[in-house]
Amino acid sequence: MLLTSDVKLFTGTLTRYLAEDIADIYGQQLAQIDVLRFSDGEFQPEIKESVRGAFVFIIQSTPAPTDNLMELLMMIDAAKRASADYITAVIPYFGYARQDRKDRPRVGIAAKLIANLLTAAGANRVMTMDLHAGQIQGFFDIPVDHLNGSAIFLPYIQKLNLDNLCFASPDVGSVKRARIYAQHFNADMVICDKYRKRVNEVAEMTLIGNVEGKNVILCDDMIDTGGTLCSAANLLMEKGARSVRAICTHAVLSGKAVENVEKSQLSELIVTNTLPPKNSPKIKVLSVAKLFAQAIRNTHEHKSINSLFLTPSV
Repeated sequence: MLLTSDVKLFTGTLTRYLAEDIADIYGQQLAQIDVLRFSDGEFQPEIKESVRGAFVFIIQSTPAPTDNLMELLMMIDAAKRASADYITAVIPYFGYARQDRKDRPRVGIAAKLIANLLTAAGANRVMTMDLHAGQIQGFFDIPVDHLNGSAIFLPYIQKLNLDNLCFASPDVGSVKRARIYAQHFNADMVICDKYRKRVNEVAEMTLIGNVEGKNVILCDDMIDTGGTLCSAANLLMEKGARSVRAICTHAVLSGKAVENVEKSQLSELIVTNTLPPKNSPKIKVLSVAKLFAQAIRNTHEHKSINSLFLTPSV
């Protein structure tokens, strides 16, 4: 595949706020696309300029409702039918990633289904950040660029200049993520072990480790209702922590999540703008636009983006 200077950056409706920043950093305007909407709720994306032979990057996160996913699939299909040379689906937040295995009888594996849909629609590559489980990359038969949120969070944590630092996993699923941060800062790590009776409801939580007098940072890939993180923060403070913060790449923040965060023992929730940010005095939003702009440039120029995967030195 020959290098072409013809790069087209498109955005879906949901992620325009982020795509505009990515395009500005990249150094060009977003390409023109209209979304025609019918009275029954059906919609139709229409590309308004030629993409023949172009490198097309379509930026869209895919949280609920499913219109966001359908819009992305339909834009990919439109670009393919308009003879785009290479189509990359840039999905800052990959929805349905929590459904990555068959953990109960007679349930589907939605993350695999989404991978199949993206490929069938015509995507040649997927670019995303902090999947709920890294092995989801194996669901794809096309290349996946899995960017690491640590490139965003590490410099911020360094600037906090906290002493007696400790990193915590809010559940066993985030142990690896917390360990990476702990090793980078040569800090201690603890684990909050949770038990659920039903989805989005924590029944019981216990602490493995000592947090007496420590400034603790909880590490997770996403925050939905905030139940797990807020319960973990309250538990850590009960066990003698000096302060508790949390870093979460994807701020889903559904239902009363913002209210839960504000009422919790969290002194700060640090998130990125992979999803539309929500206002709260406790929520600090960091931008991923520069990281994605650089990844897009390296992909177009056939350069390695390995440095964007790795934990940087700060």
